[in-house]
Amino acid sequence: MKWIIYLGTALLLSGCALKTRQVEQVGPSPTATAQVGIVNHTGKYIYSASVDGAGGANMARWGAGGAEICCASIPRVWYPGMKVLVRWNMPEGHTDVIKEKMVEVEKYDETGSIYIHFFPDDEVRVVVSIYPGYSTAHPIRHYGKPENINP
Repeated sequence: MKWIIYLGTALLLSGCALKTRQVEQVGPSPTATAQVGIVNHTGKYIYSASVDGAGGANMARWGAGGAEICCASIPRVWYPGMKVLVRWNMPEGHTDVIKEKMVEVEKYDETGSIYIHFFPDDEVRVVVSIYPGYSTAHPIRHYGKPENINP
């Protein structure tokens, strides 16, 4: 009986060692987690916005912020044709106006946060950047409210 217990324990431990070696050989994950940020290039308030279901933050008219809503998943390496589903609510008065659009992700060389840029006429661009939406180093420059626009 003792030998059966020893044999069972040895088999169990060898199975765990094999599983550990398999995990080590896999390498780093092909995806990375990313925060979601919004940059609003319009005079309309954004009540909420998400990319592939992640996000939900709001943004003032002409506003830009950092990526503070967790968590989306992005490929560690950009590939041509990479698209995400962007969904946003840009209310008209007290009426929710929810829209969604498949948007191609612009080329990136390193992982960072996902920024959804909203422009007039429902133009949407998505970039991945380590720089916040208000930074001069961000891939799409945000200039705030144009001077020729009345409040």
